[in-house]
Amino acid sequence: MDQFAKETIPISLEEEMRKSYLDYAMSVIVGRALPDVRDGLKPVHRRVLFAMHEMNNLYNRPYVKCARVVGETMGKYHPHGDASIYDTLVRMAQDFSLRYTLVDGQGNFGSVDGDSAAAMRYTECRLDKIAGEILADIDKDTVDFQPNYDGKEKEPTVLPTRIPNLLIKGSS
Repeated sequence: MDQFAKETIPISLEEEMRKSYLDYAMSVIVGRALPDVRDGLKPVHRRVLFAMHEMNNLYNRPYVKCARVVGETMGKYHPHGDASIYDTLVRMAQDFSLRYTLVDGQGNFGSVDGDSAAAMRYTECRLDKIAGEILADIDKDTVDFQPNYDGKEKEPTVLPTRIPNLLIKGSS
C-alpha cells in the first residue's frame, strides 16, 4: 500500500489519449505494417517463411496442408490468430498479387476477380524456389535471432536474402 503516489498530477484526459494513441499507432505501423528494408518482409511474412523452412517444407518436397503451416507459425512465432497468418500465406501464393510468389500453393488460392481462397484445410503449400534464396544461409549465423513471444523458440530478426526482395516485389 505504500507504493501509491503521495501527490496527484493533473493531466488532460483528451491530451493523454491523443498522445497514447499516437504512440501506439506509430509502434504498430513501424513494427508490423511496414516491411523491413533489409529483407522486404513484414513480421508475419517472415514468420510464415521461417516456419515453413523449419518444417523442411521446401520447393522440392511434397506439399503439406496449409492448416499445418498456419498452426506451426501461430504456435511458435505469431500468436495473433490463424486468419491473419492464412491470409498472408495465401497472398504469398497468388501470382496475381505478387510478381514473384514466395509460396507454391496447390488448390484454390482465390482469383483476381476477388474470389476468396478455399479454407486452409483444403489447400496445400510449400516454399517456392525463390523463397530458398531469401532463406539461404540462415543456418550459417548470417542474421541475428531473437526469442519468440514466449521465449521457448528463436526467430530471425530478418531473413538473409540474396535477392533485393523489396525492389522485386514492392510493398502493399
